[in-house]
Amino acid sequence: MSLQLRVFLCLFIVYSASVSGQDSIENAINTSIEQRHASFDSLQKYTSAFKRDSLAIASFIEKSKNAGYTYGNAFGENLLGIYLRDHSYYEEALEHHDKALKLANELNDVELKVSVLNMTGVVYRRIDAVSSALDKHNAALALAESQSKKSRALLKGIAISQNSIGNIYLLLRDYDDAEKFFKMAINSEANLTSDLGLAINYGNLGITYEERKQYDKALENYKKSLEYNNKINNDLGRVICNNSIGQVYLKQGKSSKALSLINEVLPKAEKIGDKFYIALTYINLGWAYSELGNHQLGEEYLMKGKDIADENDHKQFLSMAYMHLSQLKEQQGNYQEALAYQRSSQEVQEEYLNQANQKYVTNLIYKYDSEQKKNTIELLKRNNQIAQIELSQSKKNNIFILLLSLLLLIILFILYRQMRLKNAKQRLNAEQKLMRSQMNPHFIFNALLSIRIYLQNSNVEDAMRYLNQFAKLIRSILTSSLEKEITLQEELDTMQLYVNIENIRFCNEIQYAVHIDERVDLKAIKIPSLILQPFIENALWHGLQPKEGEKLLTLDVALKNDEFVTITITDNGIGRKKTMEVASEKVNTQKKSIGINLTLRRLQNFSKNLRNTYALRFIDLYDEQEYPAGTQVLIDLPIK
Repeated sequence: MSLQLRVFLCLFIVYSASVSGQDSIENAINTSIEQRHASFDSLQKYTSAFKRDSLAIASFIEKSKNAGYTYGNAFGENLLGIYLRDHSYYEEALEHHDKALKLANELNDVELKVSVLNMTGVVYRRIDAVSSALDKHNAALALAESQSKKSRALLKGIAISQNSIGNIYLLLRDYDDAEKFFKMAINSEANLTSDLGLAINYGNLGITYEERKQYDKALENYKKSLEYNNKINNDLGRVICNNSIGQVYLKQGKSSKALSLINEVLPKAEKIGDKFYIALTYINLGWAYSELGNHQLGEEYLMKGKDIADENDHKQFLSMAYMHLSQLKEQQGNYQEALAYQRSSQEVQEEYLNQANQKYVTNLIYKYDSEQKKNTIELLKRNNQIAQIELSQSKKNNIFILLLSLLLLIILFILYRQMRLKNAKQRLNAEQKLMRSQMNPHFIFNALLSIRIYLQNSNVEDAMRYLNQFAKLIRSILTSSLEKEITLQEELDTMQLYVNIENIRFCNEIQYAVHIDERVDLKAIKIPSLILQPFIENALWHGLQPKEGEKLLTLDVALKNDEFVTITITDNGIGRKKTMEVASEKVNTQKKSIGINLTLRRLQNFSKNLRNTYALRFIDLYDEQEYPAGTQVLIDLPIK
């Protein structure tokens, strides 16, 4: 057979295959529109043939519009948004997701709305818009979980939301919470028997371990992810996993193994065309070549990765490229360029982290304001209940006086007294919930102000640590406010968070220690929520704050006997007598008294149904020269 004939046959085969493929896609588009699927899973199955073909997706959207097929139009807009996101066209992706959401709202289709919200959140996450991403994924999760009957598409939506929220915690370096959400997503995907979902989440779980330098666990999860990606023949998954495993090998000093893995997936990354993963692959290749001493190739790949990251505003990868270029120049002895690259890396990292944290703080303040509005509504409801109880009681009193004879007076008096006690208890319960919902707004404001100062001073690590503690404190307070009683363990945990946050304003001068008697089962003992907070607040701000020198605060829990547990709060402050001599403290005396009186009323109510009652003592401490040496508060609580 002649060479010309063989060339002609090859070209004919390629052309025929291309025409056949186009016909297949056109048939899939026409079939989907003719059958007018209104189920997310069904339409996803038919559109999978052309989900990576932008022209085919655009054709599907146009034909759906012309046919009046609104569900197909919305599904197509969402699909086009995903395609544009995967090719780093983020603004255009958001425009198409917005169109899809408007159409989904018109149809009132929950499955479609959950999918669009999640996919929009992924785009915001790619451009580091943390607050917007979190809003979208939380909205998707809440909507999906609110449905009594959950289709497979909704269960998948829940898994995607859990994974995405985990990724947001990764951005904020909260690896414990990220691990928790990824494990939740793994359980969801396992129930769905979704190999792709399991591949994604095992890979993400590996990141949480890698960032905490638990490299063996990281490799175990990355390799699980790679197994699932190989099972479903997912090239993008292979690119991600090989890069992740290669990075761990580089951190372990196994540069040759890393280079082999990353080189293997470079053609796949370039073929897929996602600039996000192309930049990552180039940077990791440059890192590997640099570690092996091939500085020329190392610099070449690092510069390629840097340029792509810079063009597409991938600040994480840009900072990473600068860092490895700095290390490469240091190896070459070019310390001036090494220093310049190091500074560039730090500047990009600080810009990225500060943007992410500022958005997170803004989101947190917004959520706090919303919660305060809810509490205000709850407060009005409670006040209305109290007014209704008092009005009802007054009416009953008048009826009793008018209708009952002297003969029934004693019986009615007993009934009246019982009703009074019952109403008083209801009123006290309402006051308890009212008080718990009124967490001091000045404390919240000052805590957020202190954290923001850390951010403004570029003290990112401390700001992150205190921000996570503050978020946990707010969550603990809001949770405990719904419970009449909590365990002593939960109360101590909340007080630890409270002291940590207050200590920011003391410049961490307070030395706080907790001592627990081994015989005390903290999880078995129930106490009123936030009962210790007023005493600790008094110790901090009226005892230790005016004191010069060492500032100590201790909390001791001991088993007094089988009937009581004793909680002792001790400070080495200026003492109660000297506190009253400080002019600013006299102004606060009435406020302190109200806080303690409310606490005593709560303790009285707590003890009513128990065999024993509480005991509270204040002890003024003195040193050997009889100078005030602090205050000790002893609370004997009956064991339930």
